[in-house]
Amino acid sequence: VLLEPYTYITANTGKKTTEKLVQAFNLWLNVPKDKLAVIIRVVSLFHNAGLLVDDIEDGSQLRRGITGMSAIGDILAHKVYGIPRTINAANYVYFLAYQELSSLRPKGQRRACDSSASPDSGLRDDSSTAEKPERLISDRDLDLVVNAELISSHHGQGLDILWRDTLSCPTEDEYVQMVKDKTGSHLRATAKLMMACATTNTNVDYVPLSNLIGIYYQIRDDYMNLQSDEYTDTKGFAEDLSEGKFFFPVVHGILEQPENQLIMDVLQKRPETPTLKHRAIEYLRNTTKSFDYTLAVLHKLEQQARGEVERLGGNPILSALLDKLHVDA
Repeated sequence: VLLEPYTYITANTGKKTTEKLVQAFNLWLNVPKDKLAVIIRVVSLFHNAGLLVDDIEDGSQLRRGITGMSAIGDILAHKVYGIPRTINAANYVYFLAYQELSSLRPKGQRRACDSSASPDSGLRDDSSTAEKPERLISDRDLDLVVNAELISSHHGQGLDILWRDTLSCPTEDEYVQMVKDKTGSHLRATAKLMMACATTNTNVDYVPLSNLIGIYYQIRDDYMNLQSDEYTDTKGFAEDLSEGKFFFPVVHGILEQPENQLIMDVLQKRPETPTLKHRAIEYLRNTTKSFDYTLAVLHKLEQQARGEVERLGGNPILSALLDKLHVDA
């Protein structure tokens, strides 16, 4: 019962991009199945718990991919269960994720943390001293890995909220860094946990590729939010404008013609009806050419990601995923 807001948000029909990325990275890393299942579970717990809180902080009305066509099926967890229950469920899930994470630690380390296993009890596992392959991320630092990415995620979300609430437009570089912190955090956490548990390519750094994919995915999402009929059907028409958020095409449009206050005025009003949204979209399309610019950036990021995949030895799953995410002009 206490976790109902969490189980509600996980009952979705999303694209499961994270799971596909796990499969892709595992072609390189060969994480044992039992550990891979734990990693997927941990990352999913953290990610969806974060979404519960983000939806409250963003003032969102719809979340893409919620199943069911009834009125209750289209609205957000905190609208169904209330803000207090939803926040508590999210915090609860964060700690459940840390509990799950403990099962990835080396056996000797887990038992060392158990007060019932004294130094002379004979319960310690000598396998912890066995020679292990050199790796960039130690399997003894998993808590630090996850904690660092949670800090990044909250830092990015904090900036997103600050810019919205103070109506302060970031620079393009500031926006991309925020995306790297916020959206990229769960992808980096996934890659780092897999690197820590890998049996092959243990000294190869897959974090730069994770960062590229995270930035590409978010800017693509920003673009599709204003351009895609599918997004309109599942999240609502130009919902990011209703939330008053600064996102990539909007940042470009504001910075391209800073003397024109149209977009800032629309963001300040957070319109729910289509009229102002259509006006803002037409301005971004025809006056500042922000959609053309965003597409050019997307194509550049896609090529960088494909180049990194090839540099790392090629990966058919990642190549297919990038094919699927490709946006035509």
